[in-house]
Amino acid sequence: MTDRPLRIERALLSVYDKTGLAGLARALHARGVEIVSSRSTAAAIAEAGVPVTDVADITGVPPILDHRVVTLHPKIHGGLLAEPTKPEHQADMAEYGIAPFQLVVSNLYPFGAAVAGFEYGSGEGVDMIDIGGPALTRAAAKNHEFVTIVTAIDQYDQLLAELGEHDGAVTLTTRRRFALEAFARTAAYDASIVQWLQQDEALPRHVVVALERTDEQLRYGENPHQRGARYRFRDEQSWFDTIQQHSGLALSYLNLFDADAAWKLAFDLGDRPACAIIKHANPCGAAVAGDLASAYQRALECDERSAFGGIVAVNRAIDAATVERMIAGPQADVVIAPGYEPGVLDALTKKRKNTRLLTAAPPAGARLDFRQVSGGFLVQDPHHFAAERDTWKVVTKAAPTDEQWRDLAMAWRLVGHVKSNAIVLVKDGTAWGIGAGQQNRVESGEIAAKKAAGRAAGGACASDAFYPFPDGVEAAAAAGVAAVIQPGGSVKDDAVIERADALGLAMVFTGERHFVH
Repeated sequence: MTDRPLRIERALLSVYDKTGLAGLARALHARGVEIVSSRSTAAAIAEAGVPVTDVADITGVPPILDHRVVTLHPKIHGGLLAEPTKPEHQADMAEYGIAPFQLVVSNLYPFGAAVAGFEYGSGEGVDMIDIGGPALTRAAAKNHEFVTIVTAIDQYDQLLAELGEHDGAVTLTTRRRFALEAFARTAAYDASIVQWLQQDEALPRHVVVALERTDEQLRYGENPHQRGARYRFRDEQSWFDTIQQHSGLALSYLNLFDADAAWKLAFDLGDRPACAIIKHANPCGAAVAGDLASAYQRALECDERSAFGGIVAVNRAIDAATVERMIAGPQADVVIAPGYEPGVLDALTKKRKNTRLLTAAPPAGARLDFRQVSGGFLVQDPHHFAAERDTWKVVTKAAPTDEQWRDLAMAWRLVGHVKSNAIVLVKDGTAWGIGAGQQNRVESGEIAAKKAAGRAAGGACASDAFYPFPDGVEAAAAAGVAAVIQPGGSVKDDAVIERADALGLAMVFTGERHFVH
C-alpha cells in the first residue's frame, strides 16, 4: 500500500451518540460529500439542514425486527468491502447496483449501561447489544485501504483537519490508525458482552481483557534496560487516571507500582488521619493519629532509614504542619494526597524539588485480581478483609483491653498489606516494627522486634498466617507486646495457646489468613 490520500465522495453516518453530528455533517456537505444515513441519525442530519439519503431508499427495505436489521444489506456492505482495483468487484457492483462508500462514521449502543427511553427496545440487556454498528465498523476497518472508519467523537476534528490539509482526502496513515482504533473498540465491546453474560459467576469461564496504553511516559520498567508503560481497561477509569502531578520528575514503573500499594493502605487504615510509607511494595511505616502531622511523624519513626526514597500516602489534605515535618524528614520519591491546603505545594516544591507531588481520588476496588505466570494468568478475588471483628475469637485466659483491641485491629489491617511471611507490631496506632517476606515466621518476628526496639511494649502483634509452633508467640512476647492476633488453624493451636497463656499474652483468632505475595 502507498500512502496515497483517498478522496471522500460518499459517506455513511450511523451513530448512537449524536454529539457533534450536525457540525460534522455540515462540514462534509460543504465539501460535496454525499451523506447516507438511517432513521434517527438521518433525522438529526436533516434537522441540521443537511441533505441526507435514507438507507431504506438504497436497500428498498425499511428497518425491520425492531430496528435489529437496518444496514445489514449487500448494497451497504458491498459498498464498504469492495476493492475498486479488482475488476471482479467492480463487475459485481455494476450488476447489483452497489455504490462505494469512502467514509463510515459509527459509534455503538452503550452496552453495559441501562439507557432510559432507548428508542429501539428496553435499553437493557440484549437490546443494547449492537449488531449493525460493529458490522459496519469491522467491514470499513477491514477495507481501510479504500475506506475511512471513524468511531469516536474526538476523531471528528482529526478527520476534518485531514480533509482540509489534503483537499477532501484522507491519507492511508490516518485510515490505518482509525482502523486500529475501530477494531480495538469492537474487541472491547465484545469483551463487555462476554463479561455481562457471566455476571453471576465469581470466577467466569472466559475473561476477555481489552487494554489500552495510557499517554503517560514511563522512563523505563523495573530496571533501566526494560521498557515499561501503564495500560488500563479500555473505556474505564481508575484512580491512576485522576492523578494530577504538581512537581518532580516523570513517574516511573516502580513509582506507580509502589504508589498503588501506598494509596490502598492509607485508605484501609480507618477514618482517622492516616499515613502509609511504602518501600519496594512493602510498608516501612504506618500510623493513625488525631492529626495528619502526627500520623506522618509516627509513620516515619517506624523505620526512617527505609523511608528515604519511599512513597508517602495520606488520607487527608496535607496542611502546613505536615509539610514542616516532611521538610525535616527524609526525601520521598512520591507524596500522594487527596489535596493540599493553600501554600503547601509551593513550600514542598521549594524544599523537595525532585519529589513527585500528586493529588488523586480515593482508590477503588477491582472485580478480579490478575497475576501473570508463564503462559497465562492466575486470577482471584481482589485482596480484602472478609472476617468482621464480631467473628474474631479470644482463645486465651487473658482478654485484650480496649486499647489493645484498637492496636490489634490496626495491626491486623496492616499485616494484610505486608508481603508474607509477615509480622507487624503496633502500639498506640503506630506500626513500630514490620517484618516482611521471610521464609519463616520466626525470622519475620525477629526483624519486626529489632525494628521496634521496645517501642511496641504493651501493644499488639499481628501474624498474617497461623503460628505453626509456639516459637512465634515467644518472639512476640520477647518484643514486649501484650496481645497477639492471628488466623489460627494450626494443628498445634493448643500448644500455641498454652504458651501464650504461660507468657501472659492475650490472643485473638480471626479465622482468616492474609498471605500477600
